[in-house]
Amino acid sequence: MKVKDFHYLIFRLFRGQAVLLCLFAIACAACTKSKPVHSVSRPSFSGDTAYMHIYNQVAMGPRVPDTKAHTECLLYLMRELERYGAVVEIQKGTKTAYDGREQLVVNIIGHFGKPSAGGRVLLAAHYDSRPWCDEEEDYEMRFQPVPAANDGASGVGVLLEAARHLGSRYDSAHNYKGKPVDIVFFDCEDMGTPAFFTGQEREDTWCLGSQLWAESVKSNPQWQKTFQYGILLDMVGAYDAVFPKEYTSVQYAGNYVEKIWHTAAALGHGKYFSQQQTYPITDDHTYVNEIAGIPCVDIIHYDRLSGTGFPAWWHTTKDDMRNISIETLQAVGETVLSVIEN
Repeated sequence: MKVKDFHYLIFRLFRGQAVLLCLFAIACAACTKSKPVHSVSRPSFSGDTAYMHIYNQVAMGPRVPDTKAHTECLLYLMRELERYGAVVEIQKGTKTAYDGREQLVVNIIGHFGKPSAGGRVLLAAHYDSRPWCDEEEDYEMRFQPVPAANDGASGVGVLLEAARHLGSRYDSAHNYKGKPVDIVFFDCEDMGTPAFFTGQEREDTWCLGSQLWAESVKSNPQWQKTFQYGILLDMVGAYDAVFPKEYTSVQYAGNYVEKIWHTAAALGHGKYFSQQQTYPITDDHTYVNEIAGIPCVDIIHYDRLSGTGFPAWWHTTKDDMRNISIETLQAVGETVLSVIEN
């Protein structure tokens, strides 16, 4: 993922939208006028188990597309989803990479409840690792792959533990009794143009898996109509995690943003879910919103004091298990499951 550049931001803000001052006024009003917090039920979620799933992914090595570790991770995710009762589907296709070659994309989809059931919720994260640590200060280190403990594995770990919880909704005859959910693990999210590339950068070289998935949803209007909303998890495991309200999420799925943030506060997790609003971030939810037409919220760690907009370990060799907090995973997992169930 990446933060959109300033000129593109201005373009998006003024393209048929309210003026920037109005947007800031609304954001400020949201900060000063808090809603009453009502109690919500606390779902059964284990941050320890989510942590274990992250550890298992990182132990495979960087899950860079077209590598052994990537294939090993793909099989692991399929087995775990099936173990929890999901009907697993593999979606394959190709998308054009930043250097013009055709990149194989393999998305993993776990259906809980009949795929044709209406009112579905999309839960998503990307499982690939970035091939380059292009934010490293040492130029030679920029060509190493990212360990991707937080930027990739954390969202997957939370969703695998959520899958265990969703699997408990099957009865002895394997009839699903809960809210229908699709868990989608997107591939090739982090294949975007590296910082050291001297050619022209294209925005659509990021998030190849979600582009492929969103295009397939758009081509099938009946399937498209079964989805109510979506939640994307990206970099959700850090000790100092702060999840502001991302601009594109607010633009397309503002009511769901408020529901999620309000639920987090009710559960006592408000310190993670900030009332501040970020610039637009190019992430998998971008294409779920803009192509698939499904309102989707991005829960993502953002650092407004950083030059990149992301934490110092982002796209470096330091994105390892030292950045993962069981407490943060617990907060995110409880919030997401509570939103679905309440």
